[in-house]
Amino acid sequence: MLHTLKTYFGYDTFRPLQQEIINNILAHKDTLVLMPTGGGKSICYQLPALMMEGITVVISPLISLMKDQVESLKANGIKAAAFNSSNTDTENMDIRRECLKGNIKLLYISPERLLTEVNFLLKDIQIALFAIDEAHCISQWGHDFRPEYTQLKILRKEFPGIPMIALTATADKITRTDIIEQLQLKNPGIFISSFDRPNLSLDVRRGYRQKEKIKNILEFINKHKNQSGIIYCMSRNKTEVVAATLQRHGISATIYHAGLSPQARDRAQEDFINDRVQVVCATIAFGMGIDKSNVRWVIHYNLPKSIENFYQEIGRAGRDGLESDTLLFYSMSDIILLSKFASESAQQEINLDKLHRMQQYAEADICRRRILLNYFGESREYDCGHCDVCKNPPQRFDGSILVQKALSAIIRADQKISTHLLVDVLRGNYTQEITENGFDKLKTFGAGRDVPARDWQDYLLQMLQLGYFEIAYNENNHLKITESGKKVLFGESKAMLVVIKHEQTTVSKVTKTSSASKQSQPLPASTNSSDEALFDILREHRKKLADEQGYPAYIVLSDKVLHLICSIKPTTIDEFGMISGVGEFKKEKYGKDFVTLIRRYLKL
Repeated sequence: MLHTLKTYFGYDTFRPLQQEIINNILAHKDTLVLMPTGGGKSICYQLPALMMEGITVVISPLISLMKDQVESLKANGIKAAAFNSSNTDTENMDIRRECLKGNIKLLYISPERLLTEVNFLLKDIQIALFAIDEAHCISQWGHDFRPEYTQLKILRKEFPGIPMIALTATADKITRTDIIEQLQLKNPGIFISSFDRPNLSLDVRRGYRQKEKIKNILEFINKHKNQSGIIYCMSRNKTEVVAATLQRHGISATIYHAGLSPQARDRAQEDFINDRVQVVCATIAFGMGIDKSNVRWVIHYNLPKSIENFYQEIGRAGRDGLESDTLLFYSMSDIILLSKFASESAQQEINLDKLHRMQQYAEADICRRRILLNYFGESREYDCGHCDVCKNPPQRFDGSILVQKALSAIIRADQKISTHLLVDVLRGNYTQEITENGFDKLKTFGAGRDVPARDWQDYLLQMLQLGYFEIAYNENNHLKITESGKKVLFGESKAMLVVIKHEQTTVSKVTKTSSASKQSQPLPASTNSSDEALFDILREHRKKLADEQGYPAYIVLSDKVLHLICSIKPTTIDEFGMISGVGEFKKEKYGKDFVTLIRRYLKL
């Protein structure tokens, strides 16, 4: 097993749980695996596929995901193919012929294509294992439910003796149970890895308006020069606005959303994967098919609709284990719009509950990593030291008077006022909407003009979280005071609010103050530990090799492996082959070139 791992994947040791999972598969037992993005799920079925007789059939939801996996396998000297609608008839015939000859070890296929081949190709080949990737798609409780996945239960009926492995990075308890039931897994071994991604920083900023967000994003990207990143937006229009703004500031950016043609989406994805653009501004339609290991940061322009979505999307940063940054913006308008979507959905109750949990995460004043881990059923008794809350523990103050002003304005408006109008009332802004509704005549009009509008947005979010008022989504988002709110309004209890810090923590400060977190939870080595001049030389050569083969650069060698090479500086091909992540195939294929460049750099 270790020999196969080193030969094909270049690793000397397994990551946590990988060996136990592989042993379970080799014993022909069903398996359910929950591992975070970048945690090493693929090796859990790819390695046993190499050790078992026959073909491993991998069911995957996206063509782009299959393409990426197949290219990576081929780059490691493993015979793999993807059987899908993007191939020509001739290509699919060739794949079918190679499968029948037994020349393919891993066959990737979409759930739709699988159903059409159940009584044809699949009956004519020797199948060793079925691997269902992104298995949360099978559950109606999952965040990315796909109806065609529910038909996969036919595999158990037609191939009762073939073991199955279901893999996902995001599934709560109810989703896990549903996956087992839907696939009819027989007494599966259930392996749940730690969901912790200690290499990801977690930063949340709330109440920002568009100009402030853009200013922060430009500063953020400036601190991540030449580093790939993704900006997730709630709407198609917003992706276009943000991308255009970045382009005006000289940043290479593209867009990706469901409104584009398939050709435009493919082009955007290829440009990003192959480092032709630095930033992709996208809706949630983007990313599942991306195995790009050197994404160094992810920004959420808006609040995601669930912790599962958020966790999966930030997981696209730092897949190689190197330190990466995540930044989440959100505002009251995000919550209102997402609540409207959830209320109108087929699963109103569960979607509203998931959104509420996401909101709690964003508004929390305790360690954010602990909240994420707790959501997925993993307890943690210490703070991470690597999120904005840990770095800047909040101070509280008696904000009863501020709360009373806001609640009084709501009462005087007969509880028929929305958030943005409430801020205008408190600030004393004579807008058309204010005067048309007669809100400029209220006694509390202008009562909070000494507090900036952005701060009022923040305080109102805190009041909502503390339960002083609620939003009636079915009444034009009007604000309704709760019993708790009445107690503060009438002086029966105090309202302790968090002091707003106007000096936001910058990325550079995060890096400098991360020593405390490194003591409690060691982080992977950063890029600073390697020779940057040599790294640039090797990166340029890697790009040349990748272009010649039509691969993304990270498939030739990942950034992490390249940094290790620059740190160790191997001067023989055998030394090159001992680098973690360099297997026999890549040693033979690339060793001479890289060693020659290193020896020339060292003037040997």
